[in-house]
Amino acid sequence: MNDDRRHMDDGERDFEEDLRELLAEDAYTIRPSAAPYPQIRRQGVAERRRRMALAGAALATLVAVPAGVYGLGAGSAQGSTAAAPTPSAPASASASGKASPSPSAQPDRAEAALFDGITYDQAREGLENCLDSEFTRSGPGRPGLAPADEYTIVLAMRSTGDSNTGGDGVFVVAQADDEDRSSLICRLEDGVTQGITAFTDDSDLIPDEGAVLVNPNGNRLFKQTVLDHGRWRLPFRWAVIGNVKPSVARVTVSYGDSRAEATVGKGRFVASGVLNEQVTRAPHIKGYDAGGELIYDSDDDKYWEKTLP
Repeated sequence: MNDDRRHMDDGERDFEEDLRELLAEDAYTIRPSAAPYPQIRRQGVAERRRRMALAGAALATLVAVPAGVYGLGAGSAQGSTAAAPTPSAPASASASGKASPSPSAQPDRAEAALFDGITYDQAREGLENCLDSEFTRSGPGRPGLAPADEYTIVLAMRSTGDSNTGGDGVFVVAQADDEDRSSLICRLEDGVTQGITAFTDDSDLIPDEGAVLVNPNGNRLFKQTVLDHGRWRLPFRWAVIGNVKPSVARVTVSYGDSRAEATVGKGRFVASGVLNEQVTRAPHIKGYDAGGELIYDSDDDKYWEKTLP
């Protein structure tokens, strides 16, 4: 019996030695499967954007700020689908009666994309109202925002109410002149701030991004609540905002039955139109160089969601 056990022990030792030798010989040939880096990076970027959007949305909710009522005419929802800024007669005073700075002191006045009869002065006052509250000042657990005069008005347009909002209002989009390209989207109803989404430019996180990068935080500008999917209130004013590389000279957007030619400048683009039909597909964006060659198509962009949730 002892001899049998001894032979078994010797056999086990021989097997272990053979196994160690084989492992040593193949140590440099065994490699783990490659990590799905592109997928991990996409998930990381999406998660960072989600966190920024959630943090921004928490900045202000139902902020009661006295302000004048923006005058939106009954036919304003039927505005032009072109993205060029709608000319608005400059006002000498804002809705609250305060004197407005001279146009020469507002270099972004001519660059702001204004729709639905909203004037530059109204958009600027709306931005000030959004920022002038305890919810938007720095404090414990509360990110601070730049002063209103450091922001450039990018877009102002009608906001169509849905089952998640109290009614129609106004969207004001602005970008700060800082190295982070800090931006915010503010929604107001009758001059009262309803919410702010603050975010920064995170395009550096996507090394293989295309020539056009649609800002994912701006999806609220072209979607109504998912609770209303398939039964949006129409007509619906929408907008798409984002960044462009220097090679991009022209951007077009098609969305349902509407088409828009974007304004392009200072590394960003803004497009807006009016939707008159229910949609399931997201806006389709194309970018062209100065020679008219197509250099970006959102259909080929792996980061762009082609369908609406």
